[in-house]
Amino acid sequence: MNTKRIALESRLRRCKNVITLGVRTNLSDYENWQIGLIRQSDVIFYPTPFYADIFDTMGKRTFPNYHTYKYVMDKIKQTALFNLLKVPHPKTRVFYGDYQKSKILEYFRFPFVAKIPRGSALGKGIYLIRNESDLATYNRLGRVAYIQEYLDIDRDLRVVLIRGQIIHAYWRIAREGEFRTNLSQGATISFDNIPEEGLALAQNTARLCQLDDVGLDICFSNGRYWVLEANMKYGHQGFRQAGIDFHELIDEMIENGEI
Repeated sequence: MNTKRIALESRLRRCKNVITLGVRTNLSDYENWQIGLIRQSDVIFYPTPFYADIFDTMGKRTFPNYHTYKYVMDKIKQTALFNLLKVPHPKTRVFYGDYQKSKILEYFRFPFVAKIPRGSALGKGIYLIRNESDLATYNRLGRVAYIQEYLDIDRDLRVVLIRGQIIHAYWRIAREGEFRTNLSQGATISFDNIPEEGLALAQNTARLCQLDDVGLDICFSNGRYWVLEANMKYGHQGFRQAGIDFHELIDEMIENGEI
């Protein structure tokens, strides 16, 4: 094994071409030989947001890249980036503090979607706001309100891209009575009729935003495709259902010099 292929996070622990060092609170918690590997490696896989920042300053390449870490866990930055790059994205606004939150209904009509803007995943932290009582409950969760228009859809398209290459794509179909399309919330997977236009939008979005390991959620509404959000910690259930071994795929891409 090439000892330069190292990872900090555990995502690639089953890959034969990767040594996973684990994530330590302090750099001094690593053993000397591990610190040596980190210093000598020309690329470090899944370094965590904390170390991605540091390695970028050092000029050391990471996978995913620094841009991916910077945006995929922060919906507020995603929205600003999508808007600046003219990526089709549902109407979204951020409101800070009680005064700005009091203006939400000047911009949105019920129903609309409210999200926890940073760090949420697996469909947690996503709320359908139907009335003022729902809104008041959501507003008590934190200082920042991330509000997005509601699109009447029953599915979205998850497209996984690595270094600009579409690796996998599938529909996530919400269970009856549930507006969220997350598999963890009971959605089902379909590989039927994957739209080329949706795939093209995903590929162009990943390129424009410089996201090199991402699951993009795309939907069709009001006659066009929209990018809902970007996720780095996408699950592997869709891969397993399609008979794709994610770790074998990554091993092959490493061996071929693709990542």
